[in-house]
Amino acid sequence: MSGLSSPIYTPLKKTALFDLHLELGAKMVGFAGYQMPVSYKSGIIKEHLHTRKYAGLFDISHMGQIRLHGENAGAELEKLVPGNIHGLKNHRQRYTVFTNEQGGILDDLIVSRLEDNWLLVVNAACKQQDYEYLSERLSDGCSPIILENLALLALQGPCAAEILESLISEGSASIPFMATSEVTIAGMTCQISRCGYTGEDGYEISLPNDQAEELARLLLAQEQVQLIGLGARDSLRLEAGLCLYGHDIDATTTPIEAGLHWVIDRNYLKPDGKKPEFPGAQTIIAQLQSGPDRQRVGILPLGRTPVREGAELFNQNNERVGIITSGGFGPSIGTPVAMAYVASKYCTIDAELTALVRGRNLPVKVASMPFVPHHYYRG
Repeated sequence: MSGLSSPIYTPLKKTALFDLHLELGAKMVGFAGYQMPVSYKSGIIKEHLHTRKYAGLFDISHMGQIRLHGENAGAELEKLVPGNIHGLKNHRQRYTVFTNEQGGILDDLIVSRLEDNWLLVVNAACKQQDYEYLSERLSDGCSPIILENLALLALQGPCAAEILESLISEGSASIPFMATSEVTIAGMTCQISRCGYTGEDGYEISLPNDQAEELARLLLAQEQVQLIGLGARDSLRLEAGLCLYGHDIDATTTPIEAGLHWVIDRNYLKPDGKKPEFPGAQTIIAQLQSGPDRQRVGILPLGRTPVREGAELFNQNNERVGIITSGGFGPSIGTPVAMAYVASKYCTIDAELTALVRGRNLPVKVASMPFVPHHYYRG
């Protein structure tokens, strides 16, 4: 015996829709500890375009749903994020981030206020560390619970509202962007929120695992709805200029560098305003006031070759000035698109740079985001 132990194998988890994915011909991959569909028989591009034109149904049950209880839960949570959480109205939600002492982003999340408790939707790969982070930092009177018994579906696209409204027997889908409501669909109680990760109008729907397949089949019975995998989910969010945690944002990027300055509560900037208690506040507010050294920007390759994550960017003097964090083909606009962090002096729209791709210098330019317009419903 060598005395060396074998690595521990952790089997991939399955969502409540796993069997349905296989039935409908999904290509499954490991993602954030789960077996997830990357695409179906029609392929990523057709799935992407279907979502933009009609409605796509996404299984996002791998995401973490964490409930916070406690009389002071809102105030306690506000100590950990840079946004105004305690002042959030009932049945409204807010995008925010957990930060570290250096101002880096530990995770991005959506917080909903639901009567006497708070619901956090966090990234799949971060859910356990977020739970531990909350457990360590919150006061004794405020307790987080991971809701393992809930599934999460997303219905996205211009037909989403009409389709969902037609299926609701109690309640209504007529809520504004970043609002929540409880509705009944075919006898199933669902918590819906009008938000999503595609840039289109749509909803995220939380309900018990044992009802998820029934709801999915009901939605798929509607002519305009099609199941969509992770591949198209990624290209849709890239066109919409939305960050992917672990790629475009992470513990080394601040909200200001990432272009997420709008998550900062402006009351922190007033001379007589609130005193920030969230980690990294000094760094983040200083960057907000004076500007960061680098910024997340859109990148448009000037040819047909996609520029992928990790490609370095150079100025006209062949000096390295940035790096691509996400890149691929944008089916809606028929051209490659990308996001990158670039030194602030080179972040002017239409600034010309080059990307090093497989030993070749390819011309690119800085572009505004999103690459396609957002269609969120503001009411």
